[in-house]
Amino acid sequence: MRIRTISRQPEQFTRERSNDLRKVHRNYEPSLHPLANATGYSRALTAVKLDKIFARPFMHDLSGHMDSISCMTKNQNHLKDIFSGAMDGEIRHWDLASRKTVRQFHGHQGAVRGLTTSTDGRILVSCGTDCTVRLWSVPVAGGMELNDSFDHSSEPLAIYVGKNAFWAVDHQWDGRHFATAGAQVDIWDHNRSEPINSFEWGKDTVTSVRFNPGEPDLLATSSSDRSITLYDLRLSTPVRKLIMKRCRLVFLQTKTNSICWNPMEPMNFTAANEDCNCYSYDARKLNEAKCVHKDHVSAVMDIDYSPTGKEFVTGSYDRTVRIFRYNGGHSREIYHTKRMQRVFSVKFTCDGSYVVSGSDDTNLRLWKAKASEQMGVIIGRERRNHELKEALIKQYQHLPEVNRVIRHRHLPKPIYKARILRRIMLEAERRKDQNRRAHSAPGSMPVQPMRKKRIAAEIE
Repeated sequence: MRIRTISRQPEQFTRERSNDLRKVHRNYEPSLHPLANATGYSRALTAVKLDKIFARPFMHDLSGHMDSISCMTKNQNHLKDIFSGAMDGEIRHWDLASRKTVRQFHGHQGAVRGLTTSTDGRILVSCGTDCTVRLWSVPVAGGMELNDSFDHSSEPLAIYVGKNAFWAVDHQWDGRHFATAGAQVDIWDHNRSEPINSFEWGKDTVTSVRFNPGEPDLLATSSSDRSITLYDLRLSTPVRKLIMKRCRLVFLQTKTNSICWNPMEPMNFTAANEDCNCYSYDARKLNEAKCVHKDHVSAVMDIDYSPTGKEFVTGSYDRTVRIFRYNGGHSREIYHTKRMQRVFSVKFTCDGSYVVSGSDDTNLRLWKAKASEQMGVIIGRERRNHELKEALIKQYQHLPEVNRVIRHRHLPKPIYKARILRRIMLEAERRKDQNRRAHSAPGSMPVQPMRKKRIAAEIE
């Protein structure tokens, strides 16, 4: 005769210490848990509401400048270093860990319009409206004590004088060359006082320049004639040019203010435009945008990608900072304060955890990339709890109540009203197009998607 008995090992259900959690053995058979979906929905709704309650994105402000912040750059070799330039010609080197100024760079007689660091992070390149390009030595991280009695000033290593004002500068990701934008695109070497190459396509001012992170010899520029141009240093002529259409609405312009390449997909870049939108393009196919990112109510002034390439941050003339997913049409976060004015420059930190913004009120502000993220040391149980909540929100985000809480944002009153006014104007333009199409010959006015609507021509 065969007898079945139940045997239990004591270590499977007893605690080793009195403060340990009791082990619970659960049967995952779906028929035994008929209310699992209802319970999961309730937990997801609670989790997304707690995210809103604990959302505290603003961390600290960095004060010290006496004029508006016009540009910023980060040091790719040092995680906590960031540089800012002001309209009065002052440049400051900040330490984000201590939130203090490491060094001040004085020398520019006009506004500083561009900042960038060399590949090894030891040289800072600046340019401005005083027609000069200046090279500065960057102090080694950890080699300087931050105290008020230390002389933080510095003298430039070299000064290169140009014929016209410079509006932007960017350094190769791998190499010794850097490019400046102004009346033309000039390519410089650290050891030469004259440009080693110059590119020009048209007579309009070039306002921004960015090197490709995957192909060191490829760079993109934007000009005041509503164009985006691609250059290759191995060729003597430009590669390709995209021209945006002039908008019929008086309050909208289509000039590109800034460009940023996706570091994980180097063939794609996103352009911050005057028409309140950002446009993502594939450099191999410029006749249409891959995605149009909306939500701002005024000109987008600057843009920067996260090191992961999954999202980017924008700063706008409407006094807000927004974070977009790289393939999302609308922003996932909006940051604003009562005192923050027009935002001219934004940057992700090198670890993608924080966002730094520079605005017209002379302050830099440090934000969390995830508004409700818990700072400090997180133990294993807390980390697993956060992961569970994120999984629940992702699983039930399509349900109306959860989706409503996720999308809801408190907006300042001027931005809320400006958004309503902008919506009315765009709706009026859409009705005009419909009326023109209805009273025109069939097929003479085809319907164009927003991805193609703003593009006038692609020239090779």
